[in-house]
Amino acid sequence: MKKFVLCAATAALALALVGCGQQGSEVPAGSAPQQEQATEAPAAEAPAAEATAPGPVTFTDDAGNEVTVDNPQRVVACMGSFANAWELAGGTLVGVSDDALQAAGWTIQSPDVATVGDFTAVNLEAIMALNPDFVIMTSGTGGRGGDSSQADLRDALIGAGIPVAYFEVTTFDDYERLMRTFTDITGRADLYDQNVAKVAEAIDAIVGAVPAENPPTALVLTTFSGGTRVQSSGTQTGAMLADLGVNNLADENRSLLKDFSLEAVIEMDPDFIFVIPMGNDTEAAMRNLEEATAANPAWASLSAVQNGRYITLDPTLYLAKPNVQWDAAYQGLFDNLYGQN
Repeated sequence: MKKFVLCAATAALALALVGCGQQGSEVPAGSAPQQEQATEAPAAEAPAAEATAPGPVTFTDDAGNEVTVDNPQRVVACMGSFANAWELAGGTLVGVSDDALQAAGWTIQSPDVATVGDFTAVNLEAIMALNPDFVIMTSGTGGRGGDSSQADLRDALIGAGIPVAYFEVTTFDDYERLMRTFTDITGRADLYDQNVAKVAEAIDAIVGAVPAENPPTALVLTTFSGGTRVQSSGTQTGAMLADLGVNNLADENRSLLKDFSLEAVIEMDPDFIFVIPMGNDTEAAMRNLEEATAANPAWASLSAVQNGRYITLDPTLYLAKPNVQWDAAYQGLFDNLYGQN
């Protein structure tokens, strides 16, 4: 400090003696506080960065298991919709089930992603080889007409010290819950607002525009190469139709859920028939139903057929989970139902 005061006094004396011709010699002294201020700024910002960084998150998954994860970076998602949702939440992936890369509707952004097999039979060894710090699995059943639950792999993963969580998404509310968990883990509340909250607002507006009177009747058929099934309001598309004021005739005729009957459909004569092709061969799925209906001449007399309300739906929105496009799925049904094309 004494040295600084002495230097300052000397500089002031020199300035008085030589005048403005020596003002340039003050520039280094004047720049010193600016350099000091610049080096101090990052230290002041560091606490804010630490406050927003994700840390350990504990939650209960859809199978009732308590799960704790801590900012996972090597994540494996064993269903395409979950892989997409994890990326929508700001996460990255090292492994995915085959459908995440092969099925229409998904675009996986994470680089160098490995596959761990079909979601109906994921390969435990392939998962372990990726050294994951979080594995996302499905507890649901019914994929491609069979059991897609991955619950039998939990003990092996937990035994290896790998956190694993099970989810089942059927409705938009399920998607909201899934994304709340994912964005809590990634620390990206902004992406929850973007990919969930705004979608919810759009859905509310669509549902709010549904006419209050004269609800239409409908049936939802899922067709595949081996047959046809009827969906109740407890399914993905069935739940959307219920939100849109539709009377699903399968809810009143539960026997249709087990045994599809053309005669029963003809007798009920719904206002709308929605068909969702399932499987890798959409043409074969549709051909199966068309051949069955063509064999019964009474099919052509159905109100839905005569009025152009026999409608094929896009399986990427109504069979796979639409995720950030849930509002588009609702809008498509609304347009078909209420003539807002």
